[in-house]
Amino acid sequence: MGRHREFDVEKALDAALCVFWRKGYEGASYADLVEAAGVERPALYSAFGNKEALFRRVLDLYYERYLDYIPEALQLPTAREVAAHILYSAADLNTRYPDHTGCLGIHGVLAGSDEAEPVRQALIDARAAGEAQLRERFERARADGDLPEMARPDALAAFVMAVLHGMAVQAKAGFTRDRLEAVAEQALSTWPKGSSTLSGKSS
Repeated sequence: MGRHREFDVEKALDAALCVFWRKGYEGASYADLVEAAGVERPALYSAFGNKEALFRRVLDLYYERYLDYIPEALQLPTAREVAAHILYSAADLNTRYPDHTGCLGIHGVLAGSDEAEPVRQALIDARAAGEAQLRERFERARADGDLPEMARPDALAAFVMAVLHGMAVQAKAGFTRDRLEAVAEQALSTWPKGSSTLSGKSS
């Protein structure tokens, strides 16, 4: 009979996540992943399949463990609070770990080879889904009077995502948390105000 895998799958996923977060999808070799997981290559293949399959598992873990602040934000009373919670939480996450700064969901694959295209597209789709959630939340805010009637929920959602993505790139380049929070504060200073009491409380 074959031997059972003698390593902790969750620990191996954690190790792979850190490698992908630090080096990106194409920058992380399978040798890097094997070394970080502390297992033999056949065992890693047996548990997760190829590199793309492993990255997709890691990405699911990343979204679940580190981006939980996004669904939390969507439940807040005002659109401005939603945006603020997302931006300040991102400033924290992007700088929390000195050896893997930035956001895996953004710089995992910004541009890459043809072989990496399915992964790049998966990240694009995930970001688009997040933007759609924001747009829907801001549409409700406009209907409630929390945003002015002239506000464009689609543009506001794209604006928040653009700031979010830029902060991740800046963090990867060495920006501190304080500086990223200043960027967030500047972005929020232009936030449109509606006529409802909720909007008044958020300002």
